[in-house]
Amino acid sequence: MSKNLAAIVLCAGKGTRMKSARAKVLHPLLGHPLCYYPLRRAAETGADPVVAVVGHQAEEARQQVTAHLPDTPLAFALQKEQLGTAHAVLCARDALKGFDGQIFILYGDVPLVRTATLKALVRAKRARKAPLAFITTEQADPTGYGRVVREGGQAVAIVEHKDCTKDQLAIREVNAGLYLVDASFLWSALGRVGSKNAQHERYLTDLVALAHKAGKPVATVSAPAEEVAGVNDRVELARSAAQMRRRINEAHMKAGVSIEDPETTWIEETVRIGQDATISAGAQLTGTTRLGREARVGVGCVIEDSTVADGAQIKHYSLLEEAKVGRGAIVGPFARLRPGTELAENVHVGNFVETKKAKIAKGSKANHLTYLGDCEIGAGVNVGAGTITCNYDGVNKHKTTLGDGVFVGSDSQFVAPVSVGKGAYIGAGSTITDDVPPHSLAIARSRQVTKKDYVRKRRARG
Repeated sequence: MSKNLAAIVLCAGKGTRMKSARAKVLHPLLGHPLCYYPLRRAAETGADPVVAVVGHQAEEARQQVTAHLPDTPLAFALQKEQLGTAHAVLCARDALKGFDGQIFILYGDVPLVRTATLKALVRAKRARKAPLAFITTEQADPTGYGRVVREGGQAVAIVEHKDCTKDQLAIREVNAGLYLVDASFLWSALGRVGSKNAQHERYLTDLVALAHKAGKPVATVSAPAEEVAGVNDRVELARSAAQMRRRINEAHMKAGVSIEDPETTWIEETVRIGQDATISAGAQLTGTTRLGREARVGVGCVIEDSTVADGAQIKHYSLLEEAKVGRGAIVGPFARLRPGTELAENVHVGNFVETKKAKIAKGSKANHLTYLGDCEIGAGVNVGAGTITCNYDGVNKHKTTLGDGVFVGSDSQFVAPVSVGKGAYIGAGSTITDDVPPHSLAIARSRQVTKKDYVRKRRARG
């Protein structure tokens, strides 16, 4: 390995305080497993490889991490028994065989750590020419945290809470558990880490005292407590999600996006939004969603893995799933675009319209109460209210094709496979089972029968 930076992220614990059958690091936070965030932050800092140490539900962890971080240089190590943090790091040694640079050691349940903070740790370590650097934070109530013991301003040890003296318990500067260590020092020092402590476990925190005893400097970087807070239960998970959501929303607003009610708006960090877009209250934007410049998203909309082009409008309470919406198009309110939907420029899809694998060309409209599935609709088509493409015959799906300029009357059904040629008209209430030639009129309904005075005569008979 030629690169100078790698990372080990500890993801092996069960997390008993979550009260769950699911491993703690797999609990979702804004659309991703909890451990996704420190893994991604390490990669953004330049770490290669990023080693996830898995244990509880190891195979599930591998699958989820790989799925959510497809472009990250991942490797995995297995910790079969939970014998402390030092042991967990040692489990990653084989995955880093031959690597002699610097190694981040992060925790899979610390989602809010920033890339900028990790880069600051790199700079601090370099400035001190230290084999070891770690992040500290101040806690008003440090109960349960390892205290940072200093002499002459220099960190000389981290003492776990249960091992603290009375004076050490008064220290408010605590260890955040995030380290940057030279590989040579790490592997040598871990061989000397003991388990003579209240927990009888091998602690990573012993690295600081070992460096001090060897006469080597130790660098530190301070971070806000909320940034380095671990997640131990569902209350803390929800709190971290709220903080992450606030951070993401503020970044978008500073970049020129209007978010009308940030406290109720959910935007995952993988979403990208153009300048002058507007997001209304209660909207959720997830996955690989992309919003163009001046796009508008209405109240309560949910947009998943979809693309919305410049100037398009997604009106209130619409749902988009793996859909593409063209420039200037209007969707909703109360519309559902299912996977495979592609709306071209200036298409209108209105209230209570559902689409699935529907390609709709420029300027076409389906404004009310319609289902368009497995279809291709040309430009300038008008689809009347209550229209259905009957795409499923009980075994297979079939396609409906409407040419440019077709006019579809209300309450029409197309029994696929069927095609309607350019410029044709479909009479309201028709069930179309045969292809319709271009510029033709198709009517497929019974002729109206009117029986004059029928009702009056019936009532007269009693």
